[in-house]
Amino acid sequence: MSYTAALREAEQLIARSSSWTGMTAEAVARMRLQNRFPTGLDIARYTAPIMRRDMAAYDRDPALYTQSLGCWHGFIAQQKVISIKKHFGTTERRYLYLSGWMVAALRSQFGPLPDQSMHEKTSVPALVAELYTFLRQADARELGALFREIDAARAAGDLARERQLIHAVDTHQTHVVPIIADIDAGFGNAEATYLLAKKMIEAGACALQIENQVSDEKQCGHQDGKVTIPHEEFIAKIRACRYAFLELGIDDGIIVARTDSLGAGLTKQIAYSATPGDIGDQYNSFLDCEDMTGRPVESGEVLITQGGRLMRPRRLRSNLFQFREGTGADRCVLDCIHALDNGADLLWIETEKPHIAQIAGMMDRIRAVRPEAKLVYNNSPSFNWTLNFRQQVFDVWQAEGRDLTGINRAQLMSEQYDETPLGREADDRIRAFQREASARAGIFHHLITLPTYHTAALSTDRLARDYFGAEGMLGYVAQVQKTEIRQGIACVKHQAMAGSDIGDDHKDYFAGEAALKAGGAHNTMNQFAA
Repeated sequence: MSYTAALREAEQLIARSSSWTGMTAEAVARMRLQNRFPTGLDIARYTAPIMRRDMAAYDRDPALYTQSLGCWHGFIAQQKVISIKKHFGTTERRYLYLSGWMVAALRSQFGPLPDQSMHEKTSVPALVAELYTFLRQADARELGALFREIDAARAAGDLARERQLIHAVDTHQTHVVPIIADIDAGFGNAEATYLLAKKMIEAGACALQIENQVSDEKQCGHQDGKVTIPHEEFIAKIRACRYAFLELGIDDGIIVARTDSLGAGLTKQIAYSATPGDIGDQYNSFLDCEDMTGRPVESGEVLITQGGRLMRPRRLRSNLFQFREGTGADRCVLDCIHALDNGADLLWIETEKPHIAQIAGMMDRIRAVRPEAKLVYNNSPSFNWTLNFRQQVFDVWQAEGRDLTGINRAQLMSEQYDETPLGREADDRIRAFQREASARAGIFHHLITLPTYHTAALSTDRLARDYFGAEGMLGYVAQVQKTEIRQGIACVKHQAMAGSDIGDDHKDYFAGEAALKAGGAHNTMNQFAA
């Protein structure tokens, strides 16, 4: 709604009641414009079509891939989007990612936990709501500054400037962007998945990422010991998420189906199979089995048939069954095709390294069956990107017959290679990874799951080293405040960022001339006015 339309509507509303004394239509209009999304469902209805349009744009041109960074606090999300708008002028094709890993590590009442679905599941929708609370506050703050400038232009009689500022309000781009939210393995059965999905959607999530691990055996995607579930059980959870979207009126909600099969060598149960070649038989075909045809069978044995032969799947002491080695990629391909056939919109293949040829090899097979298949890919901090890409360059150069005398492949992380041709080539390949992987391997969305977990630790380490060391207060000033000022970081005015100016505006609305405001001459934030 335009500024003028909002003002006109507020004027008509206030005119209906003679008892609403001291209230102004302009204040009402401004407060409404500053709160464009009253509920999480309003946010999901707004953001889901954005992702759908971006998916269609990527299908037309793979250069139009999307990106996000993981968030573990509303303030982090807010500062990311403020920075995106500052540096690029638009939030187009840029989202946020809510990482279950970071919820477990940073937001659980149990304290830091590994990524094993042991944290409170209510903390996930609570964080979705928190992220959007901070993004909405960023809208209110930015619009509030424009409203103040409008008042100043009016007071100066500058009508041209006033019209320019009103146009800026009318064309204001919200900080509210899509969030891809991690629902882990659903925190239970399909009904539990459905209930949690509803809470996450009601909080504002338009995209849910669900994985095919066993919920109570859930493991981080980049650690060992992963256990998958049969396709039919995973499809039931995908269907549960879709029902949650449809029940809440988010008809274009997005489901990201993640397969961990590449690194998962175990299954907790053997799939039910009614006929040879059905979905259960396909899952079971990868089991590591021993031929029991014509051999005595002991009580308690678990047996299946494969190709007319009686087979005993190898069962571990943990009561888990193992897959044959080397079948991970085949299982990933099958997982993805079944997920797309049963309601998923996007895929996620968890890999052990960032290798375009590996990803593309699986995606080529998937796209041979489902040409529209698109990936969400984890550009994970669990990968040693420098070492991986230096080794990739080493292998390519070795295959080309280049002289690699004196270069130790196992020690390529060493600083001695930083300014070498090999080190620079690896950096160039890392720089181009997202662009080239999107063009070659069908990656629609690139995300880093837990970047600010690492940036917070790194910046805190540097500050602690200098502040508690010889630099003293200069350790803070040089590293933080001076840099904030020089780079125009809005957060240097931390009182305003926390909502002080918005509060002053409300005091004006509520109390008029009697308002006791914080932004007077003695507010030290005035030292940062320039």
